[in-house]
Amino acid sequence: MTQILGVNFALALLDISLLSILIYRLLLLIRGTRAVQMFLGLLTIIVLSIAADWLALGGLNWLISNLKTVWVVGFLILFQPELRRGLAQIGRSRLFARFLHGTRFAVLGEVVKAVEEMAEERVGALIVLERNDGLRNYVETGTLLDAAVTSELLSTIFTPHTTLHDGAVIVRGDRVVAAGCILPLSQNPRLSQSLGTRHRAALWLAEETDAVVVVVSEETGGISIAAEGKLVRRLDEGALRSELSRRFPSHPGGSED
Repeated sequence: MTQILGVNFALALLDISLLSILIYRLLLLIRGTRAVQMFLGLLTIIVLSIAADWLALGGLNWLISNLKTVWVVGFLILFQPELRRGLAQIGRSRLFARFLHGTRFAVLGEVVKAVEEMAEERVGALIVLERNDGLRNYVETGTLLDAAVTSELLSTIFTPHTTLHDGAVIVRGDRVVAAGCILPLSQNPRLSQSLGTRHRAALWLAEETDAVVVVVSEETGGISIAAEGKLVRRLDEGALRSELSRRFPSHPGGSED
């Protein structure tokens, strides 16, 4: 009997611990966003539901019980961005990283070479390096290529006045999977008004996924890189190579983030 009670206590403790961790992680995820107010409102309704059940308030309990399905759907809709970001963070963990593909080290050299040449000639470019998060939705907005990554191909794609030069190139592994891809623009109010559409598109993708995006400014020839929700500007060849190596630590010369 004592052993059974001990097992039940351990399971109850595990249940409470896991629930506490989930709530804590959710609060961290929505901290500083408008979802905080929504979460507090939802929490209030849950407390009312428990109170109605405990106090046997028939009418209120009936109403709340019939709205449970609506709550679940509403929760998924209201917290869709936060849930997506949280699931993406789980997928990026070291536990799954070994099963996911990365960009071969040689590809980084081709990208750097192409970017340097385009920067010198002030040719605008937007190159997306896919990491763990799949970018299929954005690939489908462009023209499928499935070609080996070379500096010559990248430079040709972004040649001014060609069909694909205005969109983004998406690189997966050692292949250019698509070009001319359309990306949404970041709505971050803190961004400088001087930033063009390429930089805003790069930052949006970096805010929503773990992709690394390299940008070449058509006006100034400046090189920028967007990753982990941040935009780093005014990079030279050495700094760009260093940033890419750091973002892809599984390759020679890379280091942990």
